[in-house]
Amino acid sequence: MKQSNTSKTAALYSRLSRDDEITGESNSITNQKKILEDYAVKNGYARFVHFCDDGVSGTTFERKGFKEMIAEIEAGNIGAVIVKDMSRIGRDYLQVGFYTEVFFRQHSVRFIAISNNIDSEDGASSEFAPFLNIMAEWYARDTSRKVKAVYQSKGKNGKRVTNSCIYGYLKSPDDKNLWVVDPIAAEVVRRIFALSASGKGPFQIAKLLESEGIETPGVYLGKMGLGTQRNKVVKYPCRWACSQISAMLAKPEYLGHTVNFRSTKESYKDKRIIKNPQDEWVIFENTHEAIVDPETWKNAQRSRTVKRRTDTTGESNPLTGILYCADCGKRMYNHRREAYERPSYYTGEMMKVSARNDYKCPGADKFGPRCEPCTTHFITAGTANALILETIRRTTAFARSNESDFINLIREASAVRQSESAKTSKKQIAKNEKRIAELDLLFRKTYEDFAAGRLAEKRFEQLSQGYESEQAQLETQTDKLKAELAQFEADTFRADKFVELAKRYTDFSELTPAMLYEFVEKVIVHEGDKSSGSRVQRVDIYLNYIGQFDVPGESESIIEEDPKKKKERAYQREYKRRKRAEKKAAEIAAQERKTA
Repeated sequence: MKQSNTSKTAALYSRLSRDDEITGESNSITNQKKILEDYAVKNGYARFVHFCDDGVSGTTFERKGFKEMIAEIEAGNIGAVIVKDMSRIGRDYLQVGFYTEVFFRQHSVRFIAISNNIDSEDGASSEFAPFLNIMAEWYARDTSRKVKAVYQSKGKNGKRVTNSCIYGYLKSPDDKNLWVVDPIAAEVVRRIFALSASGKGPFQIAKLLESEGIETPGVYLGKMGLGTQRNKVVKYPCRWACSQISAMLAKPEYLGHTVNFRSTKESYKDKRIIKNPQDEWVIFENTHEAIVDPETWKNAQRSRTVKRRTDTTGESNPLTGILYCADCGKRMYNHRREAYERPSYYTGEMMKVSARNDYKCPGADKFGPRCEPCTTHFITAGTANALILETIRRTTAFARSNESDFINLIREASAVRQSESAKTSKKQIAKNEKRIAELDLLFRKTYEDFAAGRLAEKRFEQLSQGYESEQAQLETQTDKLKAELAQFEADTFRADKFVELAKRYTDFSELTPAMLYEFVEKVIVHEGDKSSGSRVQRVDIYLNYIGQFDVPGESESIIEEDPKKKKERAYQREYKRRKRAEKKAAEIAAQERKTA
């Protein structure tokens, strides 16, 4: 065997992946280094240097030791590369072929694979090298397929497929597959969910945690020797990101569930992670201790669905996302401003404009053929707050003092609602199933006409597509109605949950955001009625667990106009009428002067 270019340094490259460890001691890094050194000394390479990648897969070429060796070759410091066998370079036959057949030759580097008897200076020995590369890649592909099958089996059987715990949990010292609550981090997690449930957004929560000096999950775990930041010095250890808060709030693991198959990879060669849609997740409930209770979780998720924009006061109104228009069903939006002064349109003198904080249906301002206009549904935030607080106070007082009567009333009302809904659902299901059968018959007749030549192909395709589309919609609606019907039949109303919630609160002097989300499901605002001479408005308040509930002996929520507001409105009407009359009189007088 030729031994040219032995005066230069020889690169002795060794690599070991986790899969290679299974094959035994022969592939260990120590054993590889000994074989390479013996070969280098025996073949006249007095100077050599080791490059090593321990625990790195051969399917990737982003390896620290390998990249350092490539950099030395490009610098002209390496005359030969010696490996134990071809698979040590890698298990991607295209990449391995590029380095052994192109890159090393371009840089005048001799390549030697000891176990495979391959030497780039011996042309005959390299003829079989492409087949070895293909076999190495096939081995990697086969291993990847087997590992994926094991992970799929574990994940579908309820075992976690993740190697690390999320923030708030630690691995049990007795069982690495069991998560136990980390008491310090768990308090931060509970705080984040409580803030979200009270209407705070991810940005507000992140800023609040930073101002309180609470370390980010990466820094906290790094101090315990865990995570990716255990050997890093972080410049801003308490700077939370909005994405961190949002990701934590979306994790069902905090309810005590195991979630598998959140993401996947298209190929073992592709390191990009593809997030799976939520309906493809596999969730196993109650596998470890929960940090967040279901009600707080539900309120936090509900709060996240509503965008609350802050105004010049720096705060957002917590009623956003709770008030709905009774006619069009759309969410009512908050309009708020501070008091200010501006010139009068009539006199030019400075006038004071009062502060505003109210909710209005967005459909009232829409016009045009493509819009769905709605009448003006309007309510002030103060009025809505007072009505909601009074409803909560009256209902909770009745539930605490008359618990058994309250539960009976709720169950009776629930039975009536469920009976009416079930009756309607059953009628619609029967109607849908009849139409589905008719569509089957129509499609069969259409196909017979097409087969007999009585119907053109284009017309057949149009009709068949229409039938299939309608049938698919009906089947989807029917499945949904059947699911709702099954839920009606299986559901027992949770009046006791409301009683338990009512007992937790003792102070109803102020409507807090947390109280609002725990008690109130939605508020339906009807249009104001002025037919009686004063503005009267109906408001329906639906509470969590029990829906709309009227306390016995008390009337529904009807808002009568405030006498002060009524007097002010009358004054404004009279003032505008008088100004219009003065303006008209001035115009008439000017016209008479011109004609005189």
